[in-house]
Amino acid sequence: MTRHRIILNPAADRGAAANMQRPIEQAFQSRGLAFDLVLTERPGHAIELARSAAAEGCEAVIAAGGDGTANEVLNGLMQARQVGRGHPPMGVLCVGRGNDFAFGVGIPKELNAGCDAIAAGLTKKIDVGRVVEDDAEARYFGNGVGIGFDAVVGFVAARLKRLHGFPAYLVAALKTIFVYFKAPRVRVEYAGQSKDFMALMVSIMNGRRMGGGFMMAPNGDPGDGMLDLCIAAQVSRLGILALIPRFMNGTQATRPSISTGRADHVSVTAIQGTLPAHADGETLCEAGSKLTIEILPRQMEVFVPRFDSEPER
Repeated sequence: MTRHRIILNPAADRGAAANMQRPIEQAFQSRGLAFDLVLTERPGHAIELARSAAAEGCEAVIAAGGDGTANEVLNGLMQARQVGRGHPPMGVLCVGRGNDFAFGVGIPKELNAGCDAIAAGLTKKIDVGRVVEDDAEARYFGNGVGIGFDAVVGFVAARLKRLHGFPAYLVAALKTIFVYFKAPRVRVEYAGQSKDFMALMVSIMNGRRMGGGFMMAPNGDPGDGMLDLCIAAQVSRLGILALIPRFMNGTQATRPSISTGRADHVSVTAIQGTLPAHADGETLCEAGSKLTIEILPRQMEVFVPRFDSEPER
């Protein structure tokens, strides 16, 4: 039988994910799935655990947590792949906050539905993004990179102790209007273009959604070999407030302050000011100077429900 390595982050969803260990184990046992389950102990631990699982020959590696856990597992699997140490398919059990990567890929949020998808054994290949911040080590991402306002919203949301999921990000967005409203001047280069302007936010998406409910790329497809860009120019505080509901329903592209584009390679350079940035909600930098992002087509197999799988060839 296929051996599944489940990597559970007990700190996900403000610690509520710790209570999901037994339900996950019962769900796998009831489906006759051979597995072992390990718990993360610190930030970055899931990267190590996923990399080791691939090297040990595990036939599937499952991230149980939120977007941060999924991002770490994806990074561990990509690191193993790059050095020829195995490339098992990845599964996701949504027991954390946000779950934007799962949303974009088509993985169900409900635990039993997620386990059913893994038990069915159907996968599809998705693209993986790669981002380099200044001279730091490359980081992989499955959903997207946020630069500017978007990143600061994530930093603020992480400090909100009593709110979870999308409500935390919505409140954080409202708070951020008062702490991050002066955009840096940046140069954005993609698809043969170079734009130099005051940019409140640059979102570079492989998936569709960030923050649990903000549709940064409503038509994003993590299997099309392209990145979707959503760029917001400097606007007033009231202008930011007016944009929030647009991003919630995915209609922001109709506003004059928003520009969109598609490319397989993007660079963003700070000309005046600095770049706060995240990848899949994980902090890349709080004051970076340049980020280079590229898409790596069809790098990862992920478990999906039958209706969302690729057609048999």
